[in-house]
Amino acid sequence: MARKRKRSSGGGRIGCLFLIVLAVAIGTAGYFWYDWGIRGPAEKPVAVTIAEGSSLTAAAKALEEKGAIRSASTFLRFAKLFGSDAPIKTGEFEVPAHATGAQILEMLQEGKVKQRFVTVPEGMPSILVRERLMKEDLLTGEVAVPAEGSVLPDSYAFQRGETRAAVLKRMQAAMDEALAEAWKARKPTTVVKSPREAIILASIVEKETAVASERRTVAAVYSNRLRIGMRLQADPTTIYPITKGKPLGRRIRQSELRAVNGYNTYAIAGLPAGPIANPGRASIEAVLDPAQSKALYFVADGKGGHVFADTLEQHNSNVQKWYKIRRERGEM
Repeated sequence: MARKRKRSSGGGRIGCLFLIVLAVAIGTAGYFWYDWGIRGPAEKPVAVTIAEGSSLTAAAKALEEKGAIRSASTFLRFAKLFGSDAPIKTGEFEVPAHATGAQILEMLQEGKVKQRFVTVPEGMPSILVRERLMKEDLLTGEVAVPAEGSVLPDSYAFQRGETRAAVLKRMQAAMDEALAEAWKARKPTTVVKSPREAIILASIVEKETAVASERRTVAAVYSNRLRIGMRLQADPTTIYPITKGKPLGRRIRQSELRAVNGYNTYAIAGLPAGPIANPGRASIEAVLDPAQSKALYFVADGKGGHVFADTLEQHNSNVQKWYKIRRERGEM
């Protein structure tokens, strides 16, 4: 009887090894594809700064160091295979938790940098605008006190490392644009004759009331006084040359009410020499379209607003009511 030939097991072992290698390769590819297209490794938002002039390779290394991606080389490989050829932008990026490689590449290419904000509230004087910019540690460089009334109150986005001068330039450009638009829409009832006069009067209105509904009426009071040559007698204009817009912290002295300095509207007629703060859009629009009112006076009402009067007799009566409120509060 003939012997059966023993089959060689070499082919089987090679086949098994191939399948193992294939499985590992597929698993590895799947592992990295998971990072690229499904879920990234970062457990929380990651801040990554891409320096000026960085290549995608340098950016990938920075992303790997921060834990936004697992592998710079794999990120680059998938970016070349599946990403666009658009160049990346530079700046500070905040990569969301579990952002995929595809999402991160899109962020870099579209320049979706992390935005920070510096806010200038309505009525802030320029000396405090400068202080606010200088206190922002993520900005760089020096900046002088800007011209009073040249900054539009708003919130302004900036990037880490940006210069203070660049941010201030945007603030002033915003004011130029807002003032030009408001001036075009001015009404014939406005008393101001130029954009600069509008800023000066708006800065007084801004400092005299924080109640939005009163702005046009306060503007009307001062407009009415200017028309008849009556002194504005605005306390904030008296304080400005003393503090440059900062709080006085005490009552105005009689000597200060008599001082002639170009700003004290108790001592001089007409508008002061310049703005006393940076007015917002609403106050600018108010002086360019004041309310229809004959009022020449106003005094606090004890509730945060004011009571307006057409005559001195009415005003004196309102003042006495205000004094009574202050006495009841123990302020007098």
